[in-house]
Amino acid sequence: MNAIKKARKLIAKDPTTPEAAALARLVRALESDEKFELGELYQLDYDDFDLAIDILKEWRLDRYYMGKAKLHDLAVQVNEL
Repeated sequence: MNAIKKARKLIAKDPTTPEAAALARLVRALESDEKFELGELYQLDYDDFDLAIDILKEWRLDRYYMGKAKLHDLAVQVNEL
């Protein structure tokens, strides 16, 4: 199971826990370019910290592929001119 799905399940299970709240703030910050205090990650236990790091990795990879897809779409449009 990927990290984003794990985080969704953890947050949905009990959104009032400090871990769920921290992960939700992290995801919100990644999506909207809000600020996020990295110190919050260090307050998580090791498994939740590791999950947060995996979320960051997946988010970065997804953004890379999204950018690559946009470039491909542009190249196709230019080729059709």
